[in-house]
Amino acid sequence: MKHAALALLIALAATPAAAQEEGDDFDLMGQGAQMFFQGMMNQMRPALEGMEGLAEEARPHLQALISEMGPALMRVLSRVDDIANYDLPELTEDGDIVIRRSEDAPEWVPWDEREAPEQEAPEGIEL
Repeated sequence: MKHAALALLIALAATPAAAQEEGDDFDLMGQGAQMFFQGMMNQMRPALEGMEGLAEEARPHLQALISEMGPALMRVLSRVDDIANYDLPELTEDGDIVIRRSEDAPEWVPWDEREAPEQEAPEGIEL
């Protein structure tokens, strides 16, 4: 019911009255849009407040996950160059997850052995 009333309100606010000038149309459209977004915010407020509480509750768990998994994840990422060079993960019978490098991928070079790509300076900038 609220949605229908809101839609009717917007439709009526967006149509000009017979005595209005054309310049007033934009004002009414702006007011209608403002009312629409205000209504959306009022309806979304409880959900957003609930998410705020959830975020506060999850914060210590996420911090622990980052502190425990962060170094291991960084080690894994240091061994991966471009994700497009790998096949989809496979789950083995014993529960391991295997991610194989694609056969057509270029040879992997460790990050510390790579040369930095040369970049040209934009026009007007001297390096």
